Amino acid sequence: MKILTATEMQAVDRWTAEEFGVSLDALMEAAGGAVAKFCLRKYPALSQVVVLCGKGNNGGDGFVAARILAQAGCLVRVVLLGRIDEVKGEAAGALKRLRDEVSSVSVEELVDESGLDACEQRLGEAELLLDALVGTGFKPPLRGLAVSLREMVEKLDTPVVAVDLPSGWDANSTEQTAEGSFRADAVVSFTAPKMAHVFGHLTRNERTGGVFGPVVVAGIGSPEDAVVSASGLTWSGASKVLAERPRDVNSNKGKFGHVLIVGGCYGKAGAPAMASLACLRAGAGLVTAAVPKSILDSVTRIAPELMMVPLAEGTKGEVSFKNLDGAKLDALVAKISVVAVGPGLSTEGDASAFARQIVEKTAVPVVIDADALNAFAGKTELLNGEGRVMVLTPHPGEMARLAGMTVREVEADRVGLARRFATKHKLTLVLKGWRTLIAHPDGSIAVNTSGNPAMAKGGSGDILTGIVAAMLAQFPKDVARAVETAVYLHGLAADFAAHAMDEHAVLATDTVTYLSDAFRYRVADADGFVWISGLRS
Repeated sequence: MKILTATEMQAVDRWTAEEFGVSLDALMEAAGGAVAKFCLRKYPALSQVVVLCGKGNNGGDGFVAARILAQAGCLVRVVLLGRIDEVKGEAAGALKRLRDEVSSVSVEELVDESGLDACEQRLGEAELLLDALVGTGFKPPLRGLAVSLREMVEKLDTPVVAVDLPSGWDANSTEQTAEGSFRADAVVSFTAPKMAHVFGHLTRNERTGGVFGPVVVAGIGSPEDAVVSASGLTWSGASKVLAERPRDVNSNKGKFGHVLIVGGCYGKAGAPAMASLACLRAGAGLVTAAVPKSILDSVTRIAPELMMVPLAEGTKGEVSFKNLDGAKLDALVAKISVVAVGPGLSTEGDASAFARQIVEKTAVPVVIDADALNAFAGKTELLNGEGRVMVLTPHPGEMARLAGMTVREVEADRVGLARRFATKHKLTLVLKGWRTLIAHPDGSIAVNTSGNPAMAKGGSGDILTGIVAAMLAQFPKDVARAVETAVYLHGLAADFAAHAMDEHAVLATDTVTYLSDAFRYRVADADGFVWISGLRS
């Protein structure tokens, strides 16, 4: 699923009409119908709705939704920001059809401050508010009466469903928040997500206790060939279909890969243990943990299915360079499909040199995380994924050390930095954080929208390393989608955990518990909605 700018979205609609014969009226009818369907599904006992409409196409979608909700038995009132005779184009046609077909719907013009008191009363009586004031083509900020409406809505507990975007939000924004925009409990957009849908926290209502509301995209008739994007950005959740394929009934463990997790040191047995557990739960056929012998017993307790290899260690309990002696290394990586190195590794003694050497001396796909990433700080010329599969999973601090810059500089240009680093070193870079980015050697980037603040705890990165390694082991010929699927599944499992628990109480290992729910979840539903973020109800 491609991510579009506002201009590209307008071009899609235009091309759909001109080249594929789907009229703009039909697109608006489908869009408004999708909004109404979503509202009736999410709020099945709905009886009173107020629809806030602007004079443009976003308002036109609102007029269609108002008509269909009224025909479904809801008491609907429309507040039009402007005069009826100022509504033009397809929106005017949608408004005419609303007034012609459903006489019970009142359309109240709001043209100056004298109408605000009556409007406030209408809003207070509603069980649901539809925000269809301005959409994709709007450039902030809101002004005048729109600001007054926003302030009224802010005072209410009434749920708000935004049509396309919360009014006041720039569709091209890559910021997490947008000051001065309407709040939203859910967002229904169309055809493809725009930048704001994947980068913004659009459903940021604190009254829901931190649980993110849904952002969904509905198909409205534009064929795939009409959806063109120049950004090279896609949505990671679309790759999850890779993990939804049923396994062949004639399967065996050898068909799903053998992952070697290398890491750990004295005092950090948990990291390789968690990575190994996640790898097992994510479907790898076999998992072996290679850790310093002093922590072997601690790691093996994580799961009886886990195989173990004791590594020689240095004076501080770190992995020793001795483990790389010819025959020992050959034995370590024999019949291994994927190597994941770094969880709990430490930077003491030989550990960093060991990490660099095992990456250099093994030809199988490798996932590099944690202290193995730190081992390449100032030595990134040694990172070369040409002719092999190499995946790095840094958080912003690790990325800053790799790139030789500050965390602030990393966060200031996440997309650009990730793309440059991945293409230069011919590898896949998973830059973690708010909206984790998966940058590929060809310069394409997938944006991940699953996950929540419950993941901000030690061990989350180790869990991700295990899942990435497991997906690579199972899908060695589909590397890009395997990594995107892993990142999406990790965040999705955390979303299930946060819904079942309180986000403060979720542990990294709880996400492993909910991996099964994540695998079973489908991002597209029978009603034609693709759930970009928020869990489907």
